[in-house]
Amino acid sequence: MNKLNILLAASEVVPFAKSGGLADVSGALPKALRALGHDVRVVMPRYYVIDKEKYGLKLLEGSLGVPMGIMGEAWAGVYEGVLPGSDVPVYFIEHEGFFGRKGLYDEDGEGFGDNDNRFIFFSKAVMQLAKKLHFKPDVIHANDWHTAPIPVLLNTTYAHDENFKNTGTLLSIHNLEHQGKFYKGAMDVLDVGWSHFNANELEEHDAVNLLKGGIVHADAINAVSKKYAQEIRTLEFGWGLNNLINEKSYKLYGILNGVDYDEWSPAVDGFIAQAFDVDAMSGKEVCKTQLQKDFHLPVRADVPLIGLVGRLAEQKGIRLLASAIWDLMDLDIQIVLLGAGEKWAESFFSEIAAKFPEKFACYIGYRNDLAHQIEAGSDMFLMPSLFEPCGLNQIYSLRYGTIPIVRATGGLDDTIQNYDNIHRSGTGFKFYDATPEALSGTVKWAVDVYTHDYEGFKQLQVNAMQKRFDWIEAAKGYEELYAHIIAGRKNAMHT
Repeated sequence: MNKLNILLAASEVVPFAKSGGLADVSGALPKALRALGHDVRVVMPRYYVIDKEKYGLKLLEGSLGVPMGIMGEAWAGVYEGVLPGSDVPVYFIEHEGFFGRKGLYDEDGEGFGDNDNRFIFFSKAVMQLAKKLHFKPDVIHANDWHTAPIPVLLNTTYAHDENFKNTGTLLSIHNLEHQGKFYKGAMDVLDVGWSHFNANELEEHDAVNLLKGGIVHADAINAVSKKYAQEIRTLEFGWGLNNLINEKSYKLYGILNGVDYDEWSPAVDGFIAQAFDVDAMSGKEVCKTQLQKDFHLPVRADVPLIGLVGRLAEQKGIRLLASAIWDLMDLDIQIVLLGAGEKWAESFFSEIAAKFPEKFACYIGYRNDLAHQIEAGSDMFLMPSLFEPCGLNQIYSLRYGTIPIVRATGGLDDTIQNYDNIHRSGTGFKFYDATPEALSGTVKWAVDVYTHDYEGFKQLQVNAMQKRFDWIEAAKGYEELYAHIIAGRKNAMHT
């Protein structure tokens, strides 16, 4: 394939700033695209949590003028660095007023009141930066509501700009629940003309919906798994945009995220007690023993240890878990939980740990080293999500021989095959109904296999560890989609 110029814009990128899976994708996909020979550039805000010295960021000469409609022209600084372990350039948009704060989107759970202006500014800065660099993208890859204004801007303000003459747009949806809904006055900052404030574009209930505008104007939309691409077309998972997405289904795709196996592999993981792999599993037992010690659980090889890592948020099925926990505590199991989020959940699970110190342990917060140690030391990994666009932990778990127990939704359904005890096939255990009974019933099934079907469980581990979801495969999917977008743009220009 011809070398493409790709500009990827995201509000968070690993390792610089992260709140969720979007950061993992925007940190890994560009490296895989670069390996395929494309010229990829990444743009993100320079939040003040990003240490300029640590990452060797260099200030580009000259300021970047960003037209902000009724607010007048704003000025940004631009820093340049690279994605670690690659030569992919990353540009950081610096603006103290918008990004000189502790949080990315909120502080102490309260969203910033000017998030509309912050990310309209960032989206416009992406366009202005491409011009400053004389970089003519074949495709601008926007992600979620924060950069959803980009396809709108490309089709309006920049429609006749020579720099974007042949540029197409892809909008990836990592979580449809968050849409960027704001007071309609944001139109005066977006400054694409009030004619676009209508029910077919940016307007929803007399407010601006930035993601909706992006879905309408992008050349293609991508959900981060095939199942999630189907789910967002339904009332249950569509968050009010299902009718629009059905209308635009001709340009909807579902490319599953990959995993960075340089970081998430027990053969090379520097955070775990002992390395192991499918043909040398003794290290996994060492990791389990260490995990039990670290969380002050009884050291027992015979008890199934179940891990959970994730945000304590409604989406992640924490109410299901809370409702099922008494049932689970009747079993001969151990559970280790790592996460933070809703205050009631933090208190509730801390109390469960105090009440059942030999069976349940938790660390409220997030630590990357602990996340790795839980993946390596657990026998199983629980993800009872109400919805999960892609999910990464279940894929990490496969690589560590830690058998996933998941609700069959989104990427969880796409990546995990149910255990078949007759053929000894499958990679995990799935349940379909979002009920405490379905959750605890499936955990009991998994525990029963662990306890009474030792050979079957060992085969499950082999099946799981041999699975691969490489970024290079995902990148080839994006490469095809970019080519399709570019061809579509060219055809449109010639008709």
